[in-house]
Amino acid sequence: MLPFNGSCFNPAMFLLIGIPGLETLHFWISIPFCFMYVITILGNCTVLFIIKTEPSLHKPMFYFLSMLAVIDLVLSTSTMPKLLAIFWFSYREISLEACLLQMFVIHSFSAIESGIFLAMAFDRYVAICDPLRHKTVLTNTIVAKIGLVAMLRGMLYISPLPLLIQQFANYRTNMIAHSYCEHMAVVILVCGDTTISNLYGLTIGFLVLLMDLLFIVLSYIMILRAVLRLASVDARLKTFNTCVSHICVILAFYTPIVTSSLTHRFDQNVSPHIHILLANFYLLVPPMLNPIVYGVRTKQIRQRMLKI
Repeated sequence: MLPFNGSCFNPAMFLLIGIPGLETLHFWISIPFCFMYVITILGNCTVLFIIKTEPSLHKPMFYFLSMLAVIDLVLSTSTMPKLLAIFWFSYREISLEACLLQMFVIHSFSAIESGIFLAMAFDRYVAICDPLRHKTVLTNTIVAKIGLVAMLRGMLYISPLPLLIQQFANYRTNMIAHSYCEHMAVVILVCGDTTISNLYGLTIGFLVLLMDLLFIVLSYIMILRAVLRLASVDARLKTFNTCVSHICVILAFYTPIVTSSLTHRFDQNVSPHIHILLANFYLLVPPMLNPIVYGVRTKQIRQRMLKI
């Protein structure tokens, strides 16, 4: 383990610190993290099982929800086993190849999830603003193509990030001040000019997350206009109620990820452990909350859960 001393070397292995400044509390922090991970696995697997076995749920909205559940399982599983190994057994070692693979999975599937949220907003827009065409616009084939495009977009956009880092052989230290291989946490260790990598990371964050969020907001503005045109208050509430679950999971996803990204890049006064905790929350909390929100808010899923 080499500290920052101005020299550069080619490390055989990297060491994930965990949560800097809170090393003595790692065991206690691991308890709620493990609890959230278990809920994430059980909740998302239950949602997938219910949607698969219940023919009445074979609709675009629930197909997108299935995609969301798979993405949440991948995101949480790509970090939590290693995180718990750090907290419980002090198993901090990770190879460069495994680190770059983890980075690719985390960032690409976050971008894919953002695309699925945008697709779900489009589904709600068509269902409310043009209900007569909903079944013809969002057929099973179209839903599958949308999911495929979201996956390819996320992977293609994120692929250059690990490739840009891999071209550097030397690093200032082999200690990664993070609990997983996040892009910025690895880039700052590189010996060399990382301007391109930094700019590309910022550009992708803008194009994927902020642009998706902008289109989601525009969709809901048009949905709100359509709802307000309805004659009765009961009809307005009933129609808009179909969007509440989606709005809740969108807020749960975008709020921590935007906050973490902005504070990590622009606010140097925030303590390192706050950065790391925020970064872990956006990979833990949304995957845990999504099946709970849809399980509570969606009548068909709730009834099927009660039967199980």
